[in-house]
Amino acid sequence: MTTSGTFAFTLDITDIIEDAYERIGVEARSGYDYRTARRSLDMLLLEWQNRGLNLWTIKQADQALTAGVGQYTLSGEKLDIVEAVARSGSGIDQSDLRLERISVSQYANYVNKNTRSTRPTQYWLDRQPEGVTLNLWPVPEDSSHTLHYWYMEQIEDTGKPGSNTVDVPSRFIPALVAGLAYNLALKTPSSFQSAPILKDVYEEQWTLASDSAREKASLWLKPSTVYS
Repeated sequence: MTTSGTFAFTLDITDIIEDAYERIGVEARSGYDYRTARRSLDMLLLEWQNRGLNLWTIKQADQALTAGVGQYTLSGEKLDIVEAVARSGSGIDQSDLRLERISVSQYANYVNKNTRSTRPTQYWLDRQPEGVTLNLWPVPEDSSHTLHYWYMEQIEDTGKPGSNTVDVPSRFIPALVAGLAYNLALKTPSSFQSAPILKDVYEEQWTLASDSAREKASLWLKPSTVYS
């Protein structure tokens, strides 16, 4: 038996739109059909970012810490920080110490938010529509540490050329097509009655894809011992 020997299958944006229209029994003919489908596709990608942690969007970055500076503005594509460490040294002498994420209430209750220490131990994220501000506590008293963090990156827009591919792993393409078909059915009178079935298919495909992408490391829980 001869196989292709390749592992590069994907669909570009035009293919995704055409396949979604086929599922609702409609042929995309006009430029508006493609524009409204592209708009629905971009909104669907935004919805996916609200569904939880998409592991393929996790990236790493470094922020040099400056003495006396406790606030740092993240670039616009960085939606959230998953983990953060204060890093010192390099090579075999590198040392990472985990920072604890705290809530706005905890941060607000600190009497002196300008308290200084060798390195920060906690951080609070101020997530505003225009961007995310990272607030460290205590404020670093020198520049000996670097903040190394893992962040969730926004999924890229579809862009203009129909030959673009989407910023998702290929294993999520079935869920993307199913979700777009469901959203197009909601906007197409002749296909509106099929929307509940298409939604069930979409949710099933999303569950299959998201389960395949979940973290598979073992979780160990150790009870603490309290002596009276």
